Amino acid sequence: MLKYGFVFPLLDVRKTVSLAVEAESAGWDGVFVADTAWGIDPWIILSAIAVQTHRVRLGTMITPVSRRRPWKLASETATLDNLSNGRAVLSVGLGALDSGFAEFGEVTDRKTRAELLDEGLTIVTGLWRGQPFRFDGKHYHVKPLTFFAPPPPKQSPRIPIWVVGAWPHGKSLRRAAHYDGLLPAKMNPDGSFDDVKPDDILAMTAFIREFRETKGIATPFDIVSEGRTSGTDKGEIASKIEPMIEGGITWWLESMWLAPNDESDVAKRIRQGPPRIG
Repeated sequence: MLKYGFVFPLLDVRKTVSLAVEAESAGWDGVFVADTAWGIDPWIILSAIAVQTHRVRLGTMITPVSRRRPWKLASETATLDNLSNGRAVLSVGLGALDSGFAEFGEVTDRKTRAELLDEGLTIVTGLWRGQPFRFDGKHYHVKPLTFFAPPPPKQSPRIPIWVVGAWPHGKSLRRAAHYDGLLPAKMNPDGSFDDVKPDDILAMTAFIREFRETKGIATPFDIVSEGRTSGTDKGEIASKIEPMIEGGITWWLESMWLAPNDESDVAKRIRQGPPRIG
């Protein structure tokens, strides 16, 4: 069954928490917030939402692992997962450069950010499993510690990790296939990004399914599509979402990144509920 999440724009912190509570009441299955280089801290706001909700999934959209210390990210996500009784999702990717990379001296080279992403995820998942953990990579080196080891995440075998995969680049899709979900993107030959079409979803789903079968990976896997609907026009909703379902998506994230994005617009859309088919 398709699940529905809501991605919040940058709003007042208290209002976002209040609207997340409304989202749960309106039938949404998850709420997601931005993770920028400088701004509203996503893990603090998600923790505030966690203590006032009971059912919705909680996550970022997305966390660029290259500018997060992996051990700090492992701590934040495990804490949120325990606080929410097992509702955290970790959505990761290289990140959008215009979210503050250059301004704060973060790494902007795509290859290096990919290396940091891969090493960071290895460390995060290793620390979630507990001590002793050791890692020696190109960018990070971690030795086992004997003090202050926190409890593991509530979810087993781990907090679900959704990873951005850029079609038709096999390396990024294989990275996603090793984890728990795909955030589909499409890259043109010149390096620019294009809209993801239903046929792209179908092709990515087939690629990942074949890869996971070859590797013997049988754990659940999500395909997550992001977009915007009217909330009321059934024909428009069906035309946008039904082809994506046929392509294999398991989550639809309603995103209100672009204007108009004042609180009343967001509140209205949340209260209309998920764009269910039928």
